[in-house]
Amino acid sequence: MLEQQVVDQIGRHWGWVALRGVVAILFGFMAMFMPAITLSALVMVWGAFALVDGVLALIAGFRIRDHGKPLWALVIVGLLGVAAGIVTFLWPGLTALLLLYIIAVWAVVAGVFQVIAAIRFRKAIHNEWLLGLSGLVSVLFGGMLIMQPGAGALALVWVIGIYAVFFGILLLVFSFRLKQHAST
Repeated sequence: MLEQQVVDQIGRHWGWVALRGVVAILFGFMAMFMPAITLSALVMVWGAFALVDGVLALIAGFRIRDHGKPLWALVIVGLLGVAAGIVTFLWPGLTALLLLYIIAVWAVVAGVFQVIAAIRFRKAIHNEWLLGLSGLVSVLFGGMLIMQPGAGALALVWVIGIYAVFFGILLLVFSFRLKQHAST
C-alpha cells in the first residue's frame, strides 16, 4: 500500500501526466485530419510523438517518488518511447511493416507497464482504473497491429489517430484524479 506521503507526491506532479495526454490528443487529431500524409511524414511525426511522450514519461517517472526512489514503471515506459523515437529518426526509410511492428511492440510494452502502475495505485487512488484502461487499450492496439500487419496505410493512420486521442483522454482524466491527491 502506498503511504499518504507518496500519494501526495504523485498528486503534486499530475501536470506531467496531463501534458502527456494533451500531446497524445494533438498527435491523434493531426493523424485523423491529415489522412493523406505520406508514410515518411507519418514516420517522422510518430517518431516525434514517441520521443516527446518518452521524455515526459521519464520526467514524471523521476519526479514522482515511491519511498524516495523513482517510479520505475514510468521510467521504463519513458526509455522505450525515447528509444522508439530515436530508432525512427536514425532509419527514416523503414518499411511500413517494420514501423508497424515498432509501434505495436512499443504499445504492448508501454500498456503492460501502465497496467502494472494502475495495480500499484489501486488502494491509494480512486479511479486508478483509468490508467489501467489506457494500458489495456495500448496492449489491444499493439496486438491488433501485430495480428493484422497488412492493413492499409490510410487505415493505419486512422487507427493510430483514434488510439492516440483515446489514450490521451484517459491520461488527462487520470491526471485530474491525481490532482485531487495533491497536498494543500
